[in-house]
Amino acid sequence: MISPAPLLEVRDVDAVYGPYRALFGVSFSVAERSAVALVGANGAGKSTVARVVSGLVRASSGSVHFAGEDITRYPAWRIARLGLAHAPEGRAVFGSLTVEENLVLTFRQAVGRHGVAGALARAYDAFPRLGERRRQPAGTLSGGEQRMLALAKVLAVPQRLLVVDELSLGLAPVVVDEVFAGLRTILEAGTALLVVEQHVDRALSLADEVVMLAKGRVVRQGPVADVGADVTDLLPARATALSTETGPVAEPGSGSGSGSES
Repeated sequence: MISPAPLLEVRDVDAVYGPYRALFGVSFSVAERSAVALVGANGAGKSTVARVVSGLVRASSGSVHFAGEDITRYPAWRIARLGLAHAPEGRAVFGSLTVEENLVLTFRQAVGRHGVAGALARAYDAFPRLGERRRQPAGTLSGGEQRMLALAKVLAVPQRLLVVDELSLGLAPVVVDEVFAGLRTILEAGTALLVVEQHVDRALSLADEVVMLAKGRVVRQGPVADVGADVTDLLPARATALSTETGPVAEPGSGSGSGSES
């Protein structure tokens, strides 16, 4: 029986930032309706991979294919129209608008006026806390709630693939629980996930496959059931800590975040 072609395929990709070479021959794939955890120590190149996949950084060599189409040279907006969404670390909300106004603004552009009600229902189902605060200005939410709102904008509009980049950065464990519950909801609804995450145990609990980076290279990959324990053992203790972790160290160039938020 012939296996179906992967939804996303990264083939021997290199990437550079000026004179700095960030990725070296990175290759992996993401199947339809599956989750891949992209893990590694601080500075391993995880966020760079996410940006290459979504068109925010151009690969210097190699190629990226999505749904059978070579998207290596496509701009980010064209990739997004194909059904590949990118939720970067950070919050990206309009502070003066209410929670619901933030969502409605995004959903009208994505699904039209008639699709807003359904998208709102999906957002509040994934993140009940947002439903409780729907009339509250987004700028008055806690940092964790603002992260949920930024994520809900993407989660509630069906995509073929969602790239999530360090969404738990700086969040308290209880809020990380809610974020990952939302990710599981959208995965079960049929959207594939590429999860860039330093909380390795969280990522592995969600994923089918794992890809481990070190210094811009893939050093381990395979089904979580086969290589997950090896990956956890190879990573620094800080990357796998959960209950005592107050926030992962940011990868250079990927933003900042320290301390925990709720």
